[in-house]
Amino acid sequence: MEGARILVTGPASQVALPLVRQLAGANEVFGLARFGRAADREAVEAAGAVPVAADLADDLGAVPQNVDYVLHFAVVKSGDWDYDLRANAEGSARLLAHCRSAKAFLHVSSTAVYEYQGHEPLAEDAALGDNHRAMFPTYSIAKIAAETTVRFASREFGVPATIARLSVPYGNNGGWPWWHLMMMKSGAPITIHPEQPNVYHPLHEDDYIAHIPKLLAAATTPATTVNWGGSEAVSIEDWTAYLTELTGLEAKLEPTATAFGSLQLDLTRMHALVGETKVPWRDGIRRMVEARNPELLG
Repeated sequence: MEGARILVTGPASQVALPLVRQLAGANEVFGLARFGRAADREAVEAAGAVPVAADLADDLGAVPQNVDYVLHFAVVKSGDWDYDLRANAEGSARLLAHCRSAKAFLHVSSTAVYEYQGHEPLAEDAALGDNHRAMFPTYSIAKIAAETTVRFASREFGVPATIARLSVPYGNNGGWPWWHLMMMKSGAPITIHPEQPNVYHPLHEDDYIAHIPKLLAAATTPATTVNWGGSEAVSIEDWTAYLTELTGLEAKLEPTATAFGSLQLDLTRMHALVGETKVPWRDGIRRMVEARNPELLG
């Protein structure tokens, strides 16, 4: 992607910041966030993007309208139902309507929208449910609501959209495996679902950055919905065991009935749209530790 005007929401987040750095070298990138912390604004500016302060739950008057693409990564999970639904569901539709001249709108959703079904690989038409309520009470419902409003707004305003249900993003900027490493370092227990193994599809930042142009190219009206994860299915048990191999730190896995269960995906549609991922998960995990905590490597 070169020479485009691109709006990225949640630009200082673990997932979006590496993408902003990549895009800003050859495009005009705007980063939309509330910027309650000065460090977030500084990080976005250092990445080469123009910070735009706005709250998706309220007015978007300061947000540029004449952009070529919108990459909507932002999510609010405050636990306040009214605010979280306004920011995530109403806000997503408001953003699409505000940027209705865009060529494509990428809405980053989550596999947390799926009802838990054990180790059954879940395709995009699988049952939806309140998957993450034990830890984030509003998260799954707000994500489902946001998908619905994006589909409506895409039809209403004729804006091609892709809804990508993201699995476990990680890389040199962190992610769930890195949080597990920090828990191993501190000796804290890592809760897992009793129905083992706990399987997900970790997606390295190199791969998800490479997928962005193809996900935008796949945008349609009505919206295209696609699972988005690493081609390899990997369990928490596997990646914490590998972290132990790399560092010597013990992973104290604690089966807990309220923990998130497996979210194993059917990636047939994703592979047709963007191809298979390139970064082997062990390589990605090792690179993550080398970048963030080289002192822990044995």
